[in-house]
Amino acid sequence: MSSIDKANELLKSDPQQAEQIYKSVLSSNDSDDRDQEVALVKLGQIYADRKDAAALAEVVKSSRAFMSSTAKAKTAKLIRTLIDFFSLIPGSESTQKQVLEDNITWARQEKRIFLKQSLETRLVALDLQTQAYRPALALIETLLRELKRLDDKLILTEVHLLESRVYRGIGNFPKSKAALTSARTAANSIYCPPYLQAQLDLQSGVLHAEDKDYKTAYSYFFEVFENLSTNDDPGALAALKYMLLCKIMLNLPEDVTSLLQIKLAAKYVQLREVDSMRAVARAHQNRNLAEFELALKEYREELSTDPTIRSHLAALYDTLLEQNLLRIVEPYSVVDVDHVAEVVGQGRAQVEAKLSQMILDKILSGVLDQGRGCLIIFDPQEDDALYENAIKTVEQVGKVVDSLYAKASSGSSFVD
Repeated sequence: MSSIDKANELLKSDPQQAEQIYKSVLSSNDSDDRDQEVALVKLGQIYADRKDAAALAEVVKSSRAFMSSTAKAKTAKLIRTLIDFFSLIPGSESTQKQVLEDNITWARQEKRIFLKQSLETRLVALDLQTQAYRPALALIETLLRELKRLDDKLILTEVHLLESRVYRGIGNFPKSKAALTSARTAANSIYCPPYLQAQLDLQSGVLHAEDKDYKTAYSYFFEVFENLSTNDDPGALAALKYMLLCKIMLNLPEDVTSLLQIKLAAKYVQLREVDSMRAVARAHQNRNLAEFELALKEYREELSTDPTIRSHLAALYDTLLEQNLLRIVEPYSVVDVDHVAEVVGQGRAQVEAKLSQMILDKILSGVLDQGRGCLIIFDPQEDDALYENAIKTVEQVGKVVDSLYAKASSGSSFVD
């Protein structure tokens, strides 16, 4: 039995002993390349299971001596595999960034251009994850210049997609859309892997949702959900949540239940992420602001960590608050602001600010009396068509006068 086989058997029962065997394989000059490659990956897996980011970083660093003597394609695959293990370690972003920067420097010195660009793309994704938008944009600019010169369409597509996400993160939607268009243009000229195609469609759906075009966004999210769920990709859950969000924002919360009954959604129904969207849909259907706030509080982690869901639910909260305020003040001609705040369950200052905004937006016809602390609501006024008809009559008379003047002028010229 080889050392690798023995370590593999001990991996579950005695991981520390297996770790020592893997290290001995790496340090031995007699080990072949295949065994050393397996030992590196297994060590990375052990440290990822232990959540030991520093030890994993050391494995990546020590692997360079081995990778210097191996084929470039194999090197790129191996180092990406090791760096992928960092995603299993919570809070390891700073260590992962340092490892990426060190390996980018090493790849540049070794003139491994493809590996350098691949690692730089990974670094952009990490900067996006940590909301470090400025360094991400600077690195994207450098990458795009190199990739356009080399005409590497696949990585170019990935970088343009990341560029679109970064611009969306800083709120520059026109540039985000332009970058997504560039990504799709590059993708159309090559074979686009299904996962990358799903990410392009997901970003398209997100941008359409930002434009309040929820029907088109829903169709993109459904395509992504079908694509990813058939391959058991964990990203399918995010697409399903976005589909449910679109139904809620389209004022169709009752469709959430029927959507969750389709075959592909069956395995996600019992998850808290789906329960959170179901609770929001129920609150929206009941037009109950207190129930909506309770759902936001109970499912804070599920609803607040995703910026897309967070921003749209904030808009939905404003809509629900408006609807509740209109329902409360409708029977009154004069109503105390404190009473409105008490009924709606919000602070006086917040209710007063919202009522002011509704009056300015002409959603509510009235005025706030600050001295008395009340809202005076005006009776709805019927449009008086007399003024508009008079304006139209004057316009027509003006046209007649102009026509008569033109005829008189032409007749005068003829007589002369």
